[in-house]
Amino acid sequence: MGTEPGNTSGGRGSGLWRTALRRYLIAIALGNLAWEFAHMPLYTIWATGTWREIIVVAAVHCAGGDILIALSPLMIALLTVGSGAWPLERFRAVATLTIVLGIVSTAFSDWLNIVVRAAWTYADLMPTLSILGFHVGLSPLMQWVVIPLVAFAWAGLMRVPTNRRQAFPKTGLLG
Repeated sequence: MGTEPGNTSGGRGSGLWRTALRRYLIAIALGNLAWEFAHMPLYTIWATGTWREIIVVAAVHCAGGDILIALSPLMIALLTVGSGAWPLERFRAVATLTIVLGIVSTAFSDWLNIVVRAAWTYADLMPTLSILGFHVGLSPLMQWVVIPLVAFAWAGLMRVPTNRRQAFPKTGLLG
């Protein structure tokens, strides 16, 4: 009864999904906020905007959007390839699909906001890749590879048997 996949009443994976999700979201939030500030010089707002526009409008607003964007691919992946025992089962499939969907979402978002809406533009410093004739910034694409990989790596520590993760003790908030 308590050992069924997804059962949160004390079974094998009891509550691990909540801890893994918390860790993923904290890493996504902090990672994206830091990344937004770090790659700001790769956008024209860095040279043309005020500090308020750069900090509040661009970095904080975009990091908030990144958190929401990160949730959508994760939920799609959990619903399509995950299992009730996640993160103990199907962890890599969920992580892989989440990252792939995040990259696709980023390419679409850049196309929409640069070509269609003209909401932002890349500075000459931004390295780009041509995808279907559209130049997508390398920094935003790498953002959706590096940050989710780190987030899933931290969330995935929950899958390691307790005797192998003594260096990573549980804490009240995160584990």
